Amino acid sequence: MKMFMVVYSQAADYDVIAQFKKAGIKRYTKMEQAHGEGDDTEPKLGTHTWPGKNNVLFVAVPSEEIETVRDVVKSLKENHPRAGVKAFMLPMEESV
Repeated sequence: MKMFMVVYSQAADYDVIAQFKKAGIKRYTKMEQAHGEGDDTEPKLGTHTWPGKNNVLFVAVPSEEIETVRDVVKSLKENHPRAGVKAFMLPMEESV
């Protein structure tokens, strides 16, 4: 099992969730209004100077779904280059 942490602009939320569901990935936990800075987009700090915020999805998947999640993330990055979509794959030993 792996845990994906997917960070993206709040503005792309509908499309991000829709792409995961379309791919059959329907289990996730979403954290909203995350602030951050990256290399590919403007900072999302929720201020007048740097408006906007991010959302973070945590998606736990069995080994056979890892490539599906990677494909969804790659597609989102291509279709929404300004959304700052970034995914981090973390080890996950078990879900209790």
